[in-house]
Amino acid sequence: MTLSAQHRMTVKPGIIARIRAAKSGPDLYEFIQAAVKLEHATIPPYLTAWFSLRRGTNLAAAEIVRSVVKQEMLHMTIAANLLNAIDGTPGINRPDFIPTYPGPLPMSVDDGMQVGLAPMSKALVENVFMRIELPEHPQDYKVLAQQAAADQYGTIGQFYDAIIAQIRSLGEAIFTGDPTRQVVDPVWFPADQLFPVTNVESAVAAIEIIKTQGEGTPADPLNPSGVPAHYYRFQEIIKGRRLVADPSTREGYSFSGALVPFDEKMVIPLQENSKLADYERSSLAYAGVRQANYTYTAMLNALHDTFDGHPDRLRTAIALMYELKLVVDEKVTNQQLDSGKFAAPSFEFTPEAATNPLLGRRSSVVVSA
Repeated sequence: MTLSAQHRMTVKPGIIARIRAAKSGPDLYEFIQAAVKLEHATIPPYLTAWFSLRRGTNLAAAEIVRSVVKQEMLHMTIAANLLNAIDGTPGINRPDFIPTYPGPLPMSVDDGMQVGLAPMSKALVENVFMRIELPEHPQDYKVLAQQAAADQYGTIGQFYDAIIAQIRSLGEAIFTGDPTRQVVDPVWFPADQLFPVTNVESAVAAIEIIKTQGEGTPADPLNPSGVPAHYYRFQEIIKGRRLVADPSTREGYSFSGALVPFDEKMVIPLQENSKLADYERSSLAYAGVRQANYTYTAMLNALHDTFDGHPDRLRTAIALMYELKLVVDEKVTNQQLDSGKFAAPSFEFTPEAATNPLLGRRSSVVVSA
């Protein structure tokens, strides 16, 4: 299955033209902040799908989704590094940072694609996740026609290309940010993927990592680490096998590797597009979803602190993501509703978690990469 060009997510009219018109670093702030927001926006839908997989089942599919989530966290961090490098300030722990689910992703044209919070299914992977990650040149390597009027509309890849071009045009003078705010953490992300952004060369290299991990390249479905790009990783769930090098094929790759079995009977039928208000205030489901929201907001708070001059707190943020999974497993998705479905996390902002001075600075969970 290969999605066509018209299925590709496109950014709102005029954004690429406005990037090209930037005359200074501050002129780029809103677009790079939008990139931070976009990279985060896919995390709740992907996490919801991951959380819906019953423990000990669908292990290959779970590993695929988890690995993509981890890279989306990397991409969010890279975008924040870029914004800090040009002396901007990433904003994370505020209500408007979280998209409305279901709805379009940040910057995207509302062309009917609704990204929501739903349990894992092949239909979800094929119709939503793969569409989000659709590259310029999908697996069959047919060259797709460029969008007409690129100044009006553009793909996410073209959005990042425009930022690269404008950074090169504006040159070294825009890199006035404090280098101590740059986030690196070799425990979670290799030094060749997450590194300080301090000049044109490092900025371009960092943005290319976001592009190639998400899309691959026109000539290769693998990213520089030798792992399939997100689109093809999700496609492994649809095809039922890993994508591997295959010299017997014209393209050089085929879905002929290890099996990726997926049993939809082992998916918890979660309440789609869950909201805290959906649950009775006296119920265990309400208490669990509320705690999940608190932990999620604490994770955003930790990320805000990370990008606001405390780069050592990235590990706390990632630990809180795993703590969120524990909360969801133990207190949310085991609560059956009258409808026969199960409670689900709602990823709603909780103000008291964002203002608690202790949250974002420590977590009870210690995990390893």
